[in-house]
Amino acid sequence: MIPGLNEHEMHDIIKAASEAGATFSAYTFIRLNGAIKLLFHDWLYKNFPDRADKVWHLIKASHDGKVNDSRWGVRMRGEGNIAQIVAQQYKKYTHKYGLDNERLGLDCSQFRRPGEQRRLF
Repeated sequence: MIPGLNEHEMHDIIKAASEAGATFSAYTFIRLNGAIKLLFHDWLYKNFPDRADKVWHLIKASHDGKVNDSRWGVRMRGEGNIAQIVAQQYKKYTHKYGLDNERLGLDCSQFRRPGEQRRLF
């Protein structure tokens, strides 16, 4: 989610996913690492000049003053007031539409290491 840009669409996205048959959802709070920072900054200021400063500052406020945060457990969720509000909205909407169930277990028995497929021929 991108604060100030698309977090207001969360309700409609989760509702549509539920209506389409989804049983679980997840989100990632924007994190701009490496060259992505420059690309996103350029895109943001060209496409949303009226709110680019606001969005940029909200992203920074959610990552300890930076637009990138590589700390495990924080980097994909953000921190601070804005990130907490997004997390609360997400929790509310996923519960409302039944998308807060546990993830389905994965069947790893069919996984084959790369290169082992040649045995089929």
